[in-house]
Amino acid sequence: MQTENGSIIRDISLADYGRKELDIAETEMPGLMALRDLTGAVDFAVLNGMTGGDDAINEEVLGLFVNQAGLWSVMLDPKVEGWRDGVHTIRGAAAGIGARDLAAICAEAEAVDQKLAAPAVERVRDALEAALADVAAYRHELMLRGLKG
Repeated sequence: MQTENGSIIRDISLADYGRKELDIAETEMPGLMALRDLTGAVDFAVLNGMTGGDDAINEEVLGLFVNQAGLWSVMLDPKVEGWRDGVHTIRGAAAGIGARDLAAICAEAEAVDQKLAAPAVERVRDALEAALADVAAYRHELMLRGLKG
């Protein structure tokens, strides 16, 4: 049987099943899309492994990460005394949520000679921005789950 748009239905008995699958996809995909990381900057399996997948604890830990990022990112300037302390703190917070690339970039920046600090700190800022974008998307999904539950 051929439909109006030219597609061919080989087994019409599967139509109901297909409709159910589409309904599930339309309902679940927005949440799944929000839950997945946007850039791959954060491996949320690390977070879920540490929290046992508890949404409330995930939200709390991610909120702490965002707060740490806000507090310490003002020190991400190689002209500021103690910039390495800011990088080190962000490194630890990143490792705790599964932002491995950010943690590695922070480790590299901590070890760099002061003369090369500016580009290293810029890489930290870029990696932090990517991690924060993923965290925002994940927290959005947690919020949506809370509304549904």
